Amino acid sequence: MTSPVATVSDRSAPAPSGSSGSVPRLRTPRRRHSADKPRRSVLLTALTSLVLLYSLVPLVWLAISATKSQEGLSRSAGLWFDGDFALWGNISETFTYDDGVFTRWLLNTLLYVGLGAGGATLLAVLGGYALAKFDFPGRRAVFAVVIGAVAVPGTALAVPTFLMFSEMGLTNTPWAVIVPSLISPFGLYLMWVFATEAIPTELMEAARIDGAGEVRTFFRVALPLLAPGIVTVLLFTMVATWNNYFLPLVMLKDPDWYPLTLGLNSWNQQAATAGGEPVFNLVVTGSLLTILPLIAAFLLLQRYWQSGLAAGSVKE
Repeated sequence: MTSPVATVSDRSAPAPSGSSGSVPRLRTPRRRHSADKPRRSVLLTALTSLVLLYSLVPLVWLAISATKSQEGLSRSAGLWFDGDFALWGNISETFTYDDGVFTRWLLNTLLYVGLGAGGATLLAVLGGYALAKFDFPGRRAVFAVVIGAVAVPGTALAVPTFLMFSEMGLTNTPWAVIVPSLISPFGLYLMWVFATEAIPTELMEAARIDGAGEVRTFFRVALPLLAPGIVTVLLFTMVATWNNYFLPLVMLKDPDWYPLTLGLNSWNQQAATAGGEPVFNLVVTGSLLTILPLIAAFLLLQRYWQSGLAAGSVKE
């Protein structure tokens, strides 16, 4: 007589792989408990909504106000449109007012960003790669200097920089804005940290064994891996240079070399001068036009940025 225990054990035993008609047993999926589901935090949702509202309201106000004329700004509510839609007229007047000086300010800003932010990114990439992948005397001292430079605000260095450039005769020239913008301690530190994790040392050694020199190893092996970090540093330096106000204010006196930040501020203060014409509608429209290139840059470069957010998150 066969015992029930033996019968159950015989049925639960796996059939030989060679036997025909054997059906493999499937594992029963584990039921999800309520504790496995992501928890929803009402407080976190409320705080995120407040931050989102705080960020979007100024942009909404700016976009709506740019559609109003000088008179419409005072006779209508701040967050609603005026009866007279004057956006296209404001844009045309912004580029033609005062002999088209807004275009000159825009070109100056592009010059400062192209040479200043571009040069700062290039120096940060080269310096960060060298500090991350090469060992040389004084490396720890350089690290201490970089960390110390990150902690120093840029406004604290504006006056000493002005005195130094004044002795060199470079004030009131584009170089007074471009040269200080070439130094980005935070960008250097960011590229240092990123290059340490993004570039495997074994990959560089394999390239050297294959006969590649240091320059070829950098451009063919390291540079593609550093693309997300380069884009991140470029965005940070570009925004910092584009929005830079205090340094040009100290260095420049000629309005022809003003960036957009100083130029729009001069239009804004024009109403406070004796006999000055208020052009607040042009200030608002110019401010809207000023932020559009930054928004476009973030939208165009975000795919490179997002590709680097998960770099190194999965270890194989």
